[in-house]
Amino acid sequence: MTENAALESLAELRAEIDRIDGEMHELLIERGGIIDRLIAVKARQGGGSAFRPGREADMMRIIAARHRGRLPLDTVESIWRVIISTFTFVQSPYAVHADMSGGDAAMRDSARFHFGFTVPLLGHASPWETIAAVAASGRGEGGGDLGMLRANWRKGEARGWESLAGEGAPKIIARLPFVERPDHPAGMPVFIISNPLAEAAARDVALFSAQWAGEGPDDAALTALGCERLGRDAAGGGISLLASAPGDWDEARFRAAFASAPQNVAWLGSHAERFALG
Repeated sequence: MTENAALESLAELRAEIDRIDGEMHELLIERGGIIDRLIAVKARQGGGSAFRPGREADMMRIIAARHRGRLPLDTVESIWRVIISTFTFVQSPYAVHADMSGGDAAMRDSARFHFGFTVPLLGHASPWETIAAVAASGRGEGGGDLGMLRANWRKGEARGWESLAGEGAPKIIARLPFVERPDHPAGMPVFIISNPLAEAAARDVALFSAQWAGEGPDDAALTALGCERLGRDAAGGGISLLASAPGDWDEARFRAAFASAPQNVAWLGSHAERFALG
């Protein structure tokens, strides 16, 4: 191959890349043009939350299942998350409140990976301050802002998960990253909370707060029931537990699952089952 032929081939490849880039941009513009129509349809149907965690999880499963080629799936996940989060912001502006008490770096990496830079990020000094900020932002069903909390609560954090209990309190609607692997660039597991959603929730995994007068169940007992301990702390003479459970469980089913029944069981929300690579 001559030098001129090689240069011509390179120019053709760059032209092909430019064509693809232009088409992607035009598709994003086209997607943005649907927002006004979407807002109008929702208004005719009585409104509703802009957050659709169940639909987002279904879309991510499809993307992960069909992905191939050299481009890392993490990059596709981040691009898709930013597109969804930004278009949701365009439809109904919101901010993300984040618990920074475990250090800024990992939480900021997670926030930017999943929400980009258009959605405002507001840091807070504790999980319960983050929950309170989301609750105060509410504007009707599913309205207001989102919050980010570490999925594994640390001992001594004043049982902050109990602030999610109660009918009107913010609830867990997602666990991120959706695609999990050890070397994920934003791999710290986080819960996303919002004011209560009446619809569109993902319910593969349910989350509960419960108190026991004594020691309560150990991790092995929880695992045997299909549950997982996500937070445990002293509460008076007993313990308070944050635990995941099968998605079809309610408070009564959670209480009945244990030989020593817990007290004050409260449903804290739900999320989609994560997509694991490998």
